[in-house]
Amino acid sequence: VFGGILITKMITEGREKMFTMALCQMRVVDDKKRNLAHAETMIGEAAQQGAQLVMLPEMFNCPYDNAYFPLYAEEVEGNSVRTLAECARRNGVYLVGGSLPEIEADKLYNTCYVFDSQGKILGKYRKMHLFDVYITGGAVFQESAVLTAGNKPLVVQTELGKIGVGICFDIRFPELARLLTLEGAEMICLPGAFNMTTGPAHWQLSVRMRAVDNQVYFAAASPARDTDFSYVAYGHSMISDPWGTIVGELGAEETILYGAIDLARIRQVRQELPLLAARRKDIYRLEY
Repeated sequence: VFGGILITKMITEGREKMFTMALCQMRVVDDKKRNLAHAETMIGEAAQQGAQLVMLPEMFNCPYDNAYFPLYAEEVEGNSVRTLAECARRNGVYLVGGSLPEIEADKLYNTCYVFDSQGKILGKYRKMHLFDVYITGGAVFQESAVLTAGNKPLVVQTELGKIGVGICFDIRFPELARLLTLEGAEMICLPGAFNMTTGPAHWQLSVRMRAVDNQVYFAAASPARDTDFSYVAYGHSMISDPWGTIVGELGAEETILYGAIDLARIRQVRQELPLLAARRKDIYRLEY
């Protein structure tokens, strides 16, 4: 239906698991109901193709623009969250629900919910590093003018392994990815929306480097590119393995990326190149 790239379906051999994850690079429009319905359709398509873990992009139900965030914001566990929970349950998939604008105590957050295959909320993460940039001749954006930063990292346990979560600009802060890794994350999922200035320069580089730094799978899902909006997303949703090898990468258009996740690969890379074990904890440490 969406011209997706199908790499593999789930294989289980003894205790070593391979599973398929799907990144939905969806086109976001100025209509919440349409966005929700479209997300449901893409999640359903991914499930039919054998994906067991599905991820949506940053602000999947809302155009990425400060002016839209207050208009589209919902209360905690509002209609969009309930819709995603039911979609995860109906399709029997784990779901990293992109992100959405959420309001609590008169503060707006950029929030990502994670659901299990029964539709239960495993946890939620609020974007910790807000996107405030002023690039000469390029991107200018100030999320902090509207949004409030979160302060709690998130790692959830699933039948597929431990998943850590970040949102977009968080990828630029290696401390957060390392903290998630030290908390046991085997994969880091990042709904994101890099733009046409930062995307070509840093998107692939950042995804691969965070994967290599921490010897984890790193998956980043972007909205499809739409030049009609004031903020134009780069697209290029992608997955890197723990060695920095690209498992799959999309272009600018709407489609679904399917990628094989092999937990045994993490163990192999960490044994052959023991970066985490070689850290000088007698000299430096990450406090939390």
